Amino acid sequence: MIPEPSAAAASASRSSEQNNDGANSSGAVNHSEDDSGNENRQKSVRRRKRTHKPSENVKSKSAKASRSSVSRARGRKQKHVEAVTLFEVITMGRSAMQAVIDDWIEAYVTDRDSSLLDLISFFIQCCGCKGVVTAEMCQNKEDSDVMSKMVEELDEVAGLQYKKFLAFPWILTVTWPMDTDSMEYPLTQSGPYRRWFHSEFCDFVSVLVTQCQHSVIFDCYLMNTVISLLTELSNSYVRAFRHTCTLAAVKLLSSLVGVALSLSVGIENSQKLSEVQKTKTMRQKSTLQLERIQKKITELREKRTEIESMMDIIFKGIFLKRYRDVLPEIRSICMEELGLWMKLYSSSFLNDSYLKYMGWMMHDKVPDVRLKCVLSLQGLYGDPVLLPKLDLFTSRFKDRMISMTLDKDNEVAVQTMKLLVLISKNSDDVLSLEDYKQLLQFVYSSQRPLAATAGELLYSRLLNTASPASETQDDPNEEEEEHKQQTFTRLKALLRFFQESQLHKHVVYLVDSLWDCGGALLKDWPALTSVLLQDPPSESQVCVCLCVCVCVSVGLTQDENAVLVEILVASVRQTSEGPVLAGRSGAKKVMSAREKKIQVDECTKLTEHLIVVLPKLLSKFSDSPDIVASLIKIPQFFIPECAEAGNTQVVSDLLAEIGAVLDLHSSPAVLEAAARTYLSLCGEEMTCCSEAQTARDSLIQSWVDKLTSLLQSTLKEDRLSADEGETREITVTLKKLRAFYNCHDLSGWTLFELLSPLLSVEGGQGGPTPEVLLEVLQCLSFSMVWSLNTSDTLTSKEKAVAQRLQLRLFCERGHHCLSHSDLCVRQQAFLGVCDVLTAHSYQLHVWDPTSFGPLLYTPSPKLQRALLTFVCQHVFVGAESDSHSGVSENSEEERLEDLHRQRNLLAAYCKLIIHGVLEMSMAAEVFMYYMKYYNDFGDIIKETMYRTRQVDKIESSRTLVLCLQQLFVRLKREQESGSGRAHPGVQTFTSIKELARRFALTFGDLVKFRECVVMIHRNGIEFVFQEFSQGPETPTPLYLSYLTILSEFSSKLLKPDKKTVFSYLQKHTTEHVIDLREECWQPLIYYRASLLAAAEGEDAASYVSSDRRPNRSPLSKQKLEGNKSPCLLTPADSKVSKGHRSSFSPSRQEKTTDMDPFSVPVDPPARMLNLGGSVVSASNDAEDDTVEVEL
Repeated sequence: MIPEPSAAAASASRSSEQNNDGANSSGAVNHSEDDSGNENRQKSVRRRKRTHKPSENVKSKSAKASRSSVSRARGRKQKHVEAVTLFEVITMGRSAMQAVIDDWIEAYVTDRDSSLLDLISFFIQCCGCKGVVTAEMCQNKEDSDVMSKMVEELDEVAGLQYKKFLAFPWILTVTWPMDTDSMEYPLTQSGPYRRWFHSEFCDFVSVLVTQCQHSVIFDCYLMNTVISLLTELSNSYVRAFRHTCTLAAVKLLSSLVGVALSLSVGIENSQKLSEVQKTKTMRQKSTLQLERIQKKITELREKRTEIESMMDIIFKGIFLKRYRDVLPEIRSICMEELGLWMKLYSSSFLNDSYLKYMGWMMHDKVPDVRLKCVLSLQGLYGDPVLLPKLDLFTSRFKDRMISMTLDKDNEVAVQTMKLLVLISKNSDDVLSLEDYKQLLQFVYSSQRPLAATAGELLYSRLLNTASPASETQDDPNEEEEEHKQQTFTRLKALLRFFQESQLHKHVVYLVDSLWDCGGALLKDWPALTSVLLQDPPSESQVCVCLCVCVCVSVGLTQDENAVLVEILVASVRQTSEGPVLAGRSGAKKVMSAREKKIQVDECTKLTEHLIVVLPKLLSKFSDSPDIVASLIKIPQFFIPECAEAGNTQVVSDLLAEIGAVLDLHSSPAVLEAAARTYLSLCGEEMTCCSEAQTARDSLIQSWVDKLTSLLQSTLKEDRLSADEGETREITVTLKKLRAFYNCHDLSGWTLFELLSPLLSVEGGQGGPTPEVLLEVLQCLSFSMVWSLNTSDTLTSKEKAVAQRLQLRLFCERGHHCLSHSDLCVRQQAFLGVCDVLTAHSYQLHVWDPTSFGPLLYTPSPKLQRALLTFVCQHVFVGAESDSHSGVSENSEEERLEDLHRQRNLLAAYCKLIIHGVLEMSMAAEVFMYYMKYYNDFGDIIKETMYRTRQVDKIESSRTLVLCLQQLFVRLKREQESGSGRAHPGVQTFTSIKELARRFALTFGDLVKFRECVVMIHRNGIEFVFQEFSQGPETPTPLYLSYLTILSEFSSKLLKPDKKTVFSYLQKHTTEHVIDLREECWQPLIYYRASLLAAAEGEDAASYVSSDRRPNRSPLSKQKLEGNKSPCLLTPADSKVSKGHRSSFSPSRQEKTTDMDPFSVPVDPPARMLNLGGSVVSASNDAEDDTVEVEL
């Protein structure tokens, strides 16, 4: 809203009588807020309450026009109704609006000048202006003196803006405050009021034109004044005037289009009557009536011409200036209404002269403007009658429309794709094959709305036209055969499209894109399975069917069968789970009750059909592991309540075929799919769970028996003497057991006792192969995890002791495998040990105290060091130091796979720290690489910091300190050693300082982490000055430069804590002789400055520069002039203590220390972290790969 103008401007008033003798007369309309009666009465209007309620004083002349109409609109509920303005009518609804406008028209006929002033005031008020409108009569529109006074300027002294313009026969002057552009107006207010006002304002303009179309709209006075008013205000640099009046102007033109259409209908009807009169005989023909009809046609044409002239004036005077407005809302309004004009009044607007604006604005930088253009074009291309007029536009802007499918705004891209679908349906020759090839690839888009629209284009263009045309058959068998042929033809076309695109390997995204439009085809389970079960036809059938259906005679190749099986499985998944896919957004995640019921019905149908047909499919494709792996997934989506699932014979056939497949294949995909399928079928909610459990147990028992016999014959005296065939059988059996152990609890078969001896066999000639060790480690890991997860079985101490012995044995054997020559074995041993220890930690937290609890197991220090060493050597390695890389430059896929494995290793180790299996200080070695490997592992390390801080924020902060101190000590030793080669664990001083800055950024809440930050500073000060004895050979502490790193945490100190830390620093520096002129004490100066900089609003660098000026302190200046001895820094004469000198005295320091507000205890020397044992040695112990960390 625009605030009130000054009293001087607001005092202007309009004269109640016009001067009959003078050439000009003037008046003013004042919009103020002192009419409290109108405000109170507005609250009782039949509309919801609003936040924007302007009001103004209304003269009796302006009130006379609407008094009776408001009474009719409100009924007889009120005995007395006060006068309201046209602006207040908006709050009353459309019915009251029509009544008031009718009475306004009556008042306009009586006194058009006063009524026009009321209408002018209405448009000014809708702009949010409550200023002053002054009107003067102008007798000559072409007067050059008058036109020279049409200005828009501001008065900075009075704080007002003035706009003087001609709305013939009025010269209007609007006065309003200067800050109009920064204030809200009705069309920009937040909340529902803006949408409501926009709708009501547009309705008012439409009703005004509709009610006036048969009377005063053609008097050459009303419309001229209104159009002049809107034209001038829409040219204002004030946003409120420009936006509101542009909206009113285009809505006025849209309403005039409606009037022109009604006139055209009247002309057409009159011409029909005229033709009827002309066809009559001479006796029946009435000359007088024919003349009246011709006269009416002439009058209607003249009115239509006048209306078209008004539309042309609005278009040229307002639209052509505003469609490129700087305000995107105005551009959107213009494009939306232009599309409406073209569609409704195509005879005048649908030509290239107007279409070019639509094409130009499709390049607008604001998405909403482009969206309005696309939506308008959808209305045009959707009407086949209008298509011939769009040929030139289509050829000119087709490339732009195709490129807009890649728009960064998702809604614009989706609506553009819908526009191209309309063009494709209505015009076959517009889009070329290359255009279709580009557009159809959007079925693999990550945005589901865009992919679904592209799927509609694919279905309408390729699949819906692929079926051959045929006459209607009366025989049901022939109809069924015809349906099968059509389905086969469509599926063939779909398979060809997928194979030719070669863009994406996942069929599920293609199925999801076609689901909305082609769901009937994809859910036709009998047709899909019949195509898969179809045998290749013989040569005689080929000759007979050659002319009927070529595709049926050819059949499907093996690759096409594989793709069709994937389509079948994806369709089953889509029916069961819905359109939610990983990596694709925009899907509806919440289903209604009706949609859920439909989903259950569809799942029942697929279960009833596929549970019978699936054994046949498995039998036919049993030789193809890829196809079988996909088919075995289908039972996972069966619905439990299906009646066919209770048929014992059907279920037995299915389980028998799955067992036969497992006997033939041992690929990971087949085994994983079979294990998950058995897990689904063995669920308690399934009616066939007992049969499935029996079949699963039989399979497991057969594999265990086979493995037992193989090991008994080959494993003798801690040596595995197996030939190549036996080793292959052992490996295959272990793979099957490992796949099922991942999903099913196989503890009843005591596999741990059977397989653990294989880990005791020494490597070399008589040891197991890496493939066997890999499978054994995974099986034993799953065995321990299942055992630790079922703690309720620990009913006695003997069972708990046995479980702890198994845990200890597995960790020891896994520790031994960490030094195996094969990389995969080492990685699996590491992951297995980490997973088992994490499961043991979880077991200790969730066990039931009422039952016998598990026994605690703590990994040995050697195992802990070995795990840390493994992480440092296998995770934090560069591409140049990766000794396991077979080639110098790995491909991108191999690099990503290696990165994925490294992230899994790091995450497994970090879980041990988070769950308390390892000491939190063991994470210091991991935190060192936070910045160096930020792109690869930064998220994992940051999450570890966050989780450890939730467990113990003080200990977590100590770990950060230990990390920085270890890096600093390594750097100092590297510098002292002077060796040419750099150790991998050594980082530069700049990188350590940057790491400290990143650590400091993790302390967001200063109050929450107050103790942590203070502890970091105190620990750092003790690290620098502890056991420091100043002498000629050691004038400064060895680790003094660490204070520069510590200064990165100074900004996280609260102001009271800064003083406390500064006092603590003074306590350690009081006994030493410090010379500020020597460069070696620069870190101390920098750190002290960082503690005091925030309080003074300066940075540390400014304090450092001031510290080094000898003329800052009179005392130091005197020493420099009168003494030759070095300047000794004491607490009393510190140069940086200007304004803080009292805090440097020893007595003051002691008081500050005693009044520590949060009392963080200082660690005694005996509890200081031992850095010597936690640093990776870089000297003579090069052959030792372990990292020594004190526990």
